[in-house]
Amino acid sequence: MNRQDSFPSSQPRGKWWLAGKMPDYRFTLANERTFLAWIRTALALMAGAVGIEQFSPQLSSDALRMTLSLLLLSAASCMGFIAWRRWRKNEYAMRLERDLPYTRTLVVLAGFMFIIAVLLAVLLWQGQA
Repeated sequence: MNRQDSFPSSQPRGKWWLAGKMPDYRFTLANERTFLAWIRTALALMAGAVGIEQFSPQLSSDALRMTLSLLLLSAASCMGFIAWRRWRKNEYAMRLERDLPYTRTLVVLAGFMFIIAVLLAVLLWQGQA
């Protein structure tokens, strides 16, 4: 047995779902619920983008509304991909009985939400003027 066989990569490749042993179904279902929560958040961001663009033409300039809507749509599409990747890495770690991987995505997402909140405040403030 070579060194690579005894220490599988932290990046799942190929048929990763066959690696290791099947985790307790409760953990798999919890991982799936977390994935679905990320997807719901992405859908909410998409709905917010549509709402800003379609239902607030009088609030601010077209450029600011379009920028905010595009940022929300970009965040939503990124969250969909990140949710799947995070689910897959967590599932892989559970199969190999390893610690769950750390992610900086949550910090980035929190910072992005702050930026969106500031832009939304500017949009609403301009609508009042």
